[in-house]
Amino acid sequence: MDCKKALTETEGDMEKAIEFLREKGIASASKKADRVAAEGRIEAYIHANGRIGVLVEVNCETDFVAENKDFKEFVKDISLQIAGLAPRYVSRDEIPAEVIEKERQNFMEQAKQEGKPEKVIPRIVEGKLEKFYKEVCLLEQEFVKNGPNEKGRTIDQLVKEQIARIGENINIRRFVRFELGEGIEKREDNFVEEVMSQIQNA
Repeated sequence: MDCKKALTETEGDMEKAIEFLREKGIASASKKADRVAAEGRIEAYIHANGRIGVLVEVNCETDFVAENKDFKEFVKDISLQIAGLAPRYVSRDEIPAEVIEKERQNFMEQAKQEGKPEKVIPRIVEGKLEKFYKEVCLLEQEFVKNGPNEKGRTIDQLVKEQIARIGENINIRRFVRFELGEGIEKREDNFVEEVMSQIQNA
């Protein structure tokens, strides 16, 4: 019935109908956001060559959903996202104020060195901070497995779609990502690119 209504609303345009259903799902998900999610799964993902490891906790409301095939697949996708794009935080709320301030100062210094006019520097800095959030915050990253018609879909949108599909609140609570030899001075290997190429070929 939802599909029929979406096609009627969009006069038979399939792409607009998909977007209509996605927005409806996101609105429905927002209503469930305050419900307690204390069940769920902890997923472990080790990159095939043992060089990157991820542990992620994703919560839902019931153990029934925690065992649901779609939910398990979703949690696995989140662990792949973390392995491939190496976020540092779940959301921007987790970023310490001193980290944001340091980035702000760096961006300001860069803009000054590039000779940007004083009055536009604050706007440039805010734009660069937004880009920084999209790189380091899991929920703001674009989903690595987006299809051609899903360009720009973020992990936050993916979570909301999952909530709408399953009917329970879902929350990515925390994660940890290990990279072999991280912090040790060594020759440069781009493990992130390696993980990304494997995800895209999966």
